[in-house]
Amino acid sequence: MRKFKLPVVPDTTQKSVRFPNDIIKQVEEAIRGTNVSFSAFVIEATRVALENLREDEQPQDGSQP
Repeated sequence: MRKFKLPVVPDTTQKSVRFPNDIIKQVEEAIRGTNVSFSAFVIEATRVALENLREDEQPQDGSQP
């Protein structure tokens, strides 16, 4: 699993996403005192989650599916 890094901002498209209030509070606490925006945090967390899903889909014994 890779470590969370501060992201580089690529070209973007605006999307509306609803978050549970408790998740918003946790993200805001995590970024408090940093120069990271809520959006940047969520984008990087999503990238890491997608990478983890791809890793989970790969065979664990090294053989091809």
